[in-house]
Parts: sequence; structure tokens; C-alpha cells
Amino acid sequence: MAAVLMESGTALVRGPKVDGLDEILTPEALDLLVALHRRFDGTRQQLLAARKTRQKRFDAGELPDFRADTAAIREGDWKVAPLPKALQDRRVEITGPVDRKMIINALNSGAKVFMADCEDSSSPTWQNMVEGQINLRDAAAGTISFTAENGKHYALREDADTVLLVRPRGWHLDEKHVEIDGARLSGGLFDLALFAFHSAKALHARDLGPFFYLPKLQSMEEAALWDEVLAFLEVRLGLPIGTMKVTVLIETLPAVFEMDEILHALRGRIAGLNCGRWDYIFSYIKTFRKHADRVLPERGQVPMTVRFLKSYSELLIRTCHRRGAHAMGGMAAQIPISGDAEANEAAMARVRADKLREAQAGHDGTWVAHPGLIPIAREIFDEYMPAANQVESAKREDVSVTRDDLIAPASGTITRAGFLNNIDVCVRYLAAWLDGLGCVPIHHLMEDAATAEISRAQLWQWLHVGGQKLDDGTPIDFAQFDLALSGVAERLPESGLPGQARIPEAVKLLGELTRAKELADFITLPAYERLA
Repeated sequence: MAAVLMESGTALVRGPKVDGLDEILTPEALDLLVALHRRFDGTRQQLLAARKTRQKRFDAGELPDFRADTAAIREGDWKVAPLPKALQDRRVEITGPVDRKMIINALNSGAKVFMADCEDSSSPTWQNMVEGQINLRDAAAGTISFTAENGKHYALREDADTVLLVRPRGWHLDEKHVEIDGARLSGGLFDLALFAFHSAKALHARDLGPFFYLPKLQSMEEAALWDEVLAFLEVRLGLPIGTMKVTVLIETLPAVFEMDEILHALRGRIAGLNCGRWDYIFSYIKTFRKHADRVLPERGQVPMTVRFLKSYSELLIRTCHRRGAHAMGGMAAQIPISGDAEANEAAMARVRADKLREAQAGHDGTWVAHPGLIPIAREIFDEYMPAANQVESAKREDVSVTRDDLIAPASGTITRAGFLNNIDVCVRYLAAWLDGLGCVPIHHLMEDAATAEISRAQLWQWLHVGGQKLDDGTPIDFAQFDLALSGVAERLPESGLPGQARIPEAVKLLGELTRAKELADFITLPAYERLA
């Protein structure tokens, strides 16, 4: 049993001791979390139940579509609130976990925005989440510094002007170390509210927010809940309504049919929408997990140029620009390859092609996972986007996207190498995640929970939706899966991998989840119970 760290009325905090906890979870901060939980958790639970109800309809054969009851919102002539100066130009954004060194390097990187991620690229151990809040507080104050074990010192440059955005955990994730009235607190409320509590006034005084990215939304009602939470915090913290600005990741298939509605629900504070492409592919698989006619080929054969992804990207641009919001492009997960000039040039060529596609399509900026990609992305957007953004210059009124465009299946194959790669990537990432690391370099790509989810969900679907075969004609069955899973250790390096000691645990968990009758909503839910 974890140690009780704090108790106040019906609020209970327990877990491993973490230095600095008393600075972050002050009595006043805990009171705020209690108030948020009591006011909003009932609605959160109702919305999570609504997700499950809708997924049951999809499992029974229903297809996603635009909502009839919100047609007036889609057809109406309205705009979102004007954007603050700090968010006018977002041509290159870098993302990463709330690690202290990572935050400093990202804020010094020259990117326009750094998204500090409490979600997909962070393993939510209690230590990581508490220390992450300390790091974010210090970053917002401009006082963050770090000295590594080798003596190297890291600090913010005096001329650093990268804007900080924070991505809290999604509505589906709990913070198990904080219980209020006997129930777990929302992980997203923990992340967002504590950052706002400690830093909102200081950031507002400098016209820097606070600003947030909101993940995993599936409906306008979920967006409206965030709007209510943010308004509550603004009143509680003495800030003008609309001070806190947000960008919403469109990374679930249901959400793409409600982009106008999500913008409308947050119209007083939304800055834009983002193409969260990896989670979006995962959501496509999860939504159609029992639809044999929409099984995707291996991940490498599902680029942004396939019909359902191209349609999603172009509709997002058209929708955002019509409403005066930014349309942010997706992640380039490549890592520069040292020691192999030819392989590195091929990887960078893929990055250039992807960023060129985004800039020419009308996106207002893009994401990279590694500082080495910033110059490539910036050069392309500087050339094709000389103004701060393309909201007025790329209306994309030529775009006409139907429901069938957004759910079109993608053709391709499943190779033996692709099948094995899904197993190996999922095991390697999950082992690192269980060991406390949520952002893991694998095969020269920066993998996070989203890409592991693609691998895991594809394995489940290939095995549970009958008739799937490798491109050499071999049936994909549990005999093939068990053989491949048992051989993971032979395919991986014998040492040096993040979380190496937890590979057997990751193998066991992947086997259990893949054999389960129903696809788990998120791999991080059962895995979270194994974290300290």
C-alpha cells in the first residue's frame, strides 16, 4: 500500500514520496482540485459512458456521420474569438514530455511553440507527474535550470521566445494517487488545474496565456466540459473569461465529424485544431475494430495521402479557416540518423515531402519531435507561408469532403516484417513506459503511446477479424502471433534498451490484451495500474 502523503477532509493523496510535492499540492491547490472534482466529475463520467454506448453502435455496424441535431452550427456564420499575439505565428511546434532537461532544450530550440506533454509522451508515474508540475512552474516563471550528472548545465537562453503550451491528460485517464470522496481524480484536471494554479497569473501578466492543447476529444459535449472547467478556473483565479486559450487535437474519428461543433463550444477561447495523425489512425482502427471491410494495412502503408487521411486534413483546414482558427499540421516523428548519411537523407526527404504537403495544403504550422527537424520545417513554411499564418490566404473553399471520404478504407498489405514490427514496437514501448519513460526512440522514430496503440490495435484486429493474411498467403492466427511474441527477445538487443528489465512483463501484457475478446480502449489503462 502506498504511503498516505496528504489527507484533507475527504481528499486523500497517497503514493511514493516525491521531493517538492508540498510546493505543488498546497492546501489551497488541493481545495481547488476538490472543487473541480465535485463540480465536473459527474459530467465526465457521463461523457465516458456515452463513448462506450456509441462504440457499441459502431461495433453493431453503424457508421460515423455528421450530426443532424447540430446542422445549424455547421451552417451558421460565426467566428471564434480573436487570437492573442503570442499565438498568431505557430509555423513550427516541438513536442515532448515534461522532463526538466527536455523542457529547457525545447524552449531554447527556436521553435515557435513547445507543447509540454503530460499525456502520450509521458509515463504518468506519480514522480513524473509531480516533478513535471515543478518543471512547468519553473519554466513559466523563466527560472528553470538543470545540471546533469556529468556536470553539464542547462538554462534558458536570454533570447528564448518559444511559447509554452501544456497538454493535460485526456478525459479517460485518472490520477489514481488522488482520491476525492472515494473516487479517483481526473488526470486531466490534475495536470491543467495545478499548472494554472501556480502559473496562470504570471503568464497572463506577460500575455502568454496560459495556453493548452486538449487531447482525445470525441464530441462537442466533451469540448464544452473543458470550456466550463476553464471558465471556473478563470473565475477562481481572478482572470478575465477567455484568458486561457486552447488548441484541440482532432485525433479521434468521431471528432472529425464535429469539428465545427467543437470550435463553437470553445469559440471564446479556441486558437485552432491540430491533425493528431497517429492517434487518428489508432482511432480509425478502434472505431472499425469489428468491420472486416475497413481493416487497415500495416502502418507504413497508411501515409497522409490515403483518402481518409487526406480528406481529414483538408476538411480540418477548411473548417478552421472558415471560423478564423488555425489548422495545425501533424507530427514528423523522424530522428536524424548519425553515421549513415544515405539513410539520414532518405529520412529527411520524407520529412520535407510531408511538410511541403502541409504548407501547400494550407496548414498554419506543423509539429516535429526532434530539434534537428526544426530547420527543415521552418524553411518550408517560411517559403510557402510568408505571413504569420494562412487563415485568410488559404480558405480551401474548393474542398468538398463527404462522410464516405472520411471513412474510406485504405488498400495495402500486411508483410511478415510489418507484423513482427508491430509486436516489437509495442513491446519495446510498453516496457519503457512501465519503467517510467513515455517517449522512446525506436528504429529512428520517436515513438509515443499513440504509435504503440496503432501497433497493438492492429494486432488485435488482424487476429480477431477473420480472413486476414500476410502478403505471402500465410493466415494471421494466434499460432503465428504466439510464435512471434515468444521470439521477441531474440529480435531485440540484449542490452541498452529503455526498460529492458520489464520486457517480459510487456510481452505478457501484450499477449493478454491481444487475446482478449474485446479490444481495450487504451493500452495505458491496464498498464497504468502497474505504475508506481
